Amino acid sequence: MTHDSVLEQKPSGIDLFEAVRNAMALLFTVMFLTFAAYLTALAGLKFLEVFSSQGETVEPLVKAINLGIIGLAIFELAVSIHKEYVGRHHHEDFFILLRRGVARFVGVVCIALVMEGLIMAIKYSQLDLAGNLNYAVAIVISAAVLLAALGLFLKLSDPTTQAASPARAFERALTPQ
Repeated sequence: MTHDSVLEQKPSGIDLFEAVRNAMALLFTVMFLTFAAYLTALAGLKFLEVFSSQGETVEPLVKAINLGIIGLAIFELAVSIHKEYVGRHHHEDFFILLRRGVARFVGVVCIALVMEGLIMAIKYSQLDLAGNLNYAVAIVISAAVLLAALGLFLKLSDPTTQAASPARAFERALTPQ
């Protein structure tokens, strides 16, 4: 038996761990996709209420858009879980995986927050509730702060500037060659 063949063999515990990790990731992916599909169908029904109702059209439309945005965020979470965990071997850089997942999820959350703030602003202006516009503005400002924090996170976790950091050295020591 050569030295290379010994290195290629993996203990069965690692295989079991990867199988459990893949099964759990697949379970969460299916669960979130099902929930996203349910919310999308519910948003479609609320959207149809706009055409079927004789009176109020703003409220069902706002609810439909809100459900659609939440469904989109949950769908993106399911896609992220599937891309990062199902069938993938984790020989990739942990920091790159973390940056990619955080950026994707925070981006969807920022879009959802901005859409929610704009919908609230439109709703409150149509219903002559100008005093409640502060809430819409606060939501849009919180999305801007979250986006700025994401930019700071991406800048501080940039692999080109962090190559010599102690965390990188520790991770390189633990990563099999």
